[in-house]
Amino acid sequence: MRSTATRVYDLKNVMRIPDLKDRLGAASAAKKAQIERARAIAEDPARLKRIEARSEIIAARNIRIAERERARREVIAREAAERAAAEAAEAAAKAAPQIRGGGSRGEAR
Repeated sequence: MRSTATRVYDLKNVMRIPDLKDRLGAASAAKKAQIERARAIAEDPARLKRIEARSEIIAARNIRIAERERARREVIAREAAERAAAEAAEAAAKAAPQIRGGGSRGEAR
């Protein structure tokens, strides 16, 4: 058995415990690296093309949605107009015999 009192420590192999200054420096370096990565991603031409293409797709989709909504509203308006015309014709048809006939007294004489 070896005694720990006589053991010689190699100072190069002893792990150094970081102090506050070391931790702050490491955090600052990590933050700078993260900002640089974000800047590189933001300025990537391929990414800008993808964003532009996505914007065009969204605009085209919104146009198609607006056209479908317009067509749907036109159908609803046309159906309402047809329904109103049919109701008016039906009301006119019901009212016409009453106006023309004037009752049975006038025809009997």
